[in-house]
Amino acid sequence: MTVEPTDALLIVDVQNTFCPAGTLPVPDGDAVVEPLNQIMALFAGRVYATQDWHPDNHCSFGAQGGPWPPHAVQNTPDAELHPGLNRSGITEVVQKGTLSERDAYSGFEGTDLAGKLRAAGITRVFVGGLATDYCVKATALDARAAGLKAVVLADACRAVDVTPGDGERALMQCRQPGLR
Repeated sequence: MTVEPTDALLIVDVQNTFCPAGTLPVPDGDAVVEPLNQIMALFAGRVYATQDWHPDNHCSFGAQGGPWPPHAVQNTPDAELHPGLNRSGITEVVQKGTLSERDAYSGFEGTDLAGKLRAAGITRVFVGGLATDYCVKATALDARAAGLKAVVLADACRAVDVTPGDGERALMQCRQPGLR
């Protein structure tokens, strides 16, 4: 993989909540930590992590009519980034889904991530994390909508696969023109 100074790494939602002991675990979710740590050095100073950061009455929670159990509740250990993730290599953490009435699968939705990347001169992003079929896909597609090229790091993602094959279908969707 060739990395240019105009490239950034986006680490999507690699949080305790989505790992095996979390409240909304992605199968084998913690397996993304090591590959992301290994490639982080290639992007020195250009690594952005997203973090679900929900109020306890978030619209995505079942009690409010949403599809998910409570997860990534603000200021809880469940919402923290995975402890194995190399925090010193992360330039900035962008929190999403912070409003009770608005969900956000994409790291670009309701955040200033696009502006931060433009200000840093970024034109292409490499995307990995959790989950392939939800937040990784949404982030990659929104990166493209923001005028960036996007490359999904399939080996550094894991899928929920609510319906078997959802993760693979998400990767296929991300291979549209402008995405890889």
